Amino acid sequence: MRVLVAEDDPGLRSVLERGLREHGYVVDAVADGSAALSYLRSYSYEAAVLDWRMPKQSGLDVVAAMRARGDRTPVLMLTARDATEDRVEGLNQGADDYLVKPFSFAELVARLSALQRRPALSIDPVLSCGDLEFDPATRVVRLHGEPITLTTIETGLIELLMRRAPSVVNRRTIAVQVWDDEADAVGSNTIDVHVGRLRAKLGEASTRIETVRGVGYRLVVE
Repeated sequence: MRVLVAEDDPGLRSVLERGLREHGYVVDAVADGSAALSYLRSYSYEAAVLDWRMPKQSGLDVVAAMRARGDRTPVLMLTARDATEDRVEGLNQGADDYLVKPFSFAELVARLSALQRRPALSIDPVLSCGDLEFDPATRVVRLHGEPITLTTIETGLIELLMRRAPSVVNRRTIAVQVWDDEADAVGSNTIDVHVGRLRAKLGEASTRIETVRGVGYRLVVE
């Protein structure tokens, strides 16, 4: 799923971008608060990782602007400020969680997974649709209880379709949420090729991917 990383330290930004990609995320990485707001206005994200102290606009400024216009994207704030009053200020401005530098990357990934579960998965953290299951924490897809081997793109596709089921997911949303560069998928048969491969791996599952011509795809359970 697509996440935004806003961090002015180029070294840390690179580490976060590379590490999150390796964990199956599509990542947009920017260096300041103004760029972060621009991206947030243009794209829909599953979560945003914001540094507190950034040029142009701080992480707090970004969160305040987001919440003021009704953007409820979960926000994980990164900061070196570990005083209780600082954490309280960040949370009061609208941040959902708070991670003090230096931190372990494993903890950051765990916190992101927890934020993703909060809105839609407050009861059961595992997504299910018919005989398919997806665990956001481990990014393992199971069919009839048995894990199946999927590529990063295929995993992103099935997660998106499961999260939106039974609604139709249009091609533009699929391209933005699953591909690093949506231009690579929009206007070509790239999406169709990957959907075809995913269908083949699902085989005779009762949960199938249905094509809605001229729009996109959805999951249906027979």
